[in-house]
Amino acid sequence: MSASERILLEPAAPAPRGIGKGRGMAELLTTGAMLTCSFGSAPMAFTATPMPGKPVVMGSLSTATIQEIVPMANIPSFGMCRSLQNPQVLAATTAAQGTLTPQPCVPATTVPWAPPSPIHSYNGTPLATVSSKCACTWTGQISVSQPGQMLVKEQ
Repeated sequence: MSASERILLEPAAPAPRGIGKGRGMAELLTTGAMLTCSFGSAPMAFTATPMPGKPVVMGSLSTATIQEIVPMANIPSFGMCRSLQNPQVLAATTAAQGTLTPQPCVPATTVPWAPPSPIHSYNGTPLATVSSKCACTWTGQISVSQPGQMLVKEQ
């Protein structure tokens, strides 16, 4: 990446609309980004796997590759799961005579984050962006609700 393409990322609220659209300006998924699951009860923080030579932002926030989907290591529990595709929720709901009975969330992620960054990678594996999503086997969609950083062009 040339000096003219280099970006800085700072902890803050989500970037205003329109920022992050140019070359080298994708907001990358990093440790601390808040995730939500469409069937979970609470947003939780993402944890990227730090590795030597892997890009970081603000000197310490590790970026994530599209393969960082390990339940409870990268993808946290989202509190309680409400998906009837989850066998525990289905069993509890059946026992409660059809009254939806959420159960503790244990993410079941097996498919990489998509879409990947078209220009950023680590050891040949594309990085995930704040627009990337991943799916839970129990039909939940996991997405970034707050990036935890915003882009600032270098002066």
